[in-house]
Amino acid sequence: MKLSLSELQKEYRQAPLKFDEALDLKADLMERYPDEVLDVTPVHINGMVSVEGNGDALFYAHIKATLTVPSTRSLAPVELPADFDVTEFYVDSQAALSRYEKTDVVLVVDNDEIDVDKAIADNLLLQIPMQVLTKAEQSADQLPEGQGWEVTIEGDQDAEESDSKTVDPRLAKLKNFFDDSSKGDEK
Repeated sequence: MKLSLSELQKEYRQAPLKFDEALDLKADLMERYPDEVLDVTPVHINGMVSVEGNGDALFYAHIKATLTVPSTRSLAPVELPADFDVTEFYVDSQAALSRYEKTDVVLVVDNDEIDVDKAIADNLLLQIPMQVLTKAEQSADQLPEGQGWEVTIEGDQDAEESDSKTVDPRLAKLKNFFDDSSKGDEK
């Protein structure tokens, strides 16, 4: 779905353009982000575009879809439901950016075209959390380990204690490096 900013400014100053559509973004998302997106259901968007008095376009949409992404631990497929709102402003020049707060999402329109599909796809990607686990991985008591390696959680006391006990013998001499150098500074 593509919108023309100049057409919106002419036709929709009095009343907003409302939409309720299903977008097929699967091919685009899988092509652009093959490692992050394994599958995506049709994306349902419901919202509106209104034109402000200064000619800027306010885009609001409620988005619902289900992404299939790889687990961050095992790469097994995980279904991730997405249900969120997006609010963005579209302006025709860099100078118009000064009218908005730093927390507002404001985009300068190139060639008078607002690419709604790309905006929705980008916002879907932002919904993927840093850690995605399968149900089995979430309920597992122990983390995976193998010969000479183990997965640890940053900030885990037990893991930090075991790491501090096993010091590589080649680095053992560096253990007191700063203690020795600070004694030399006192002279």
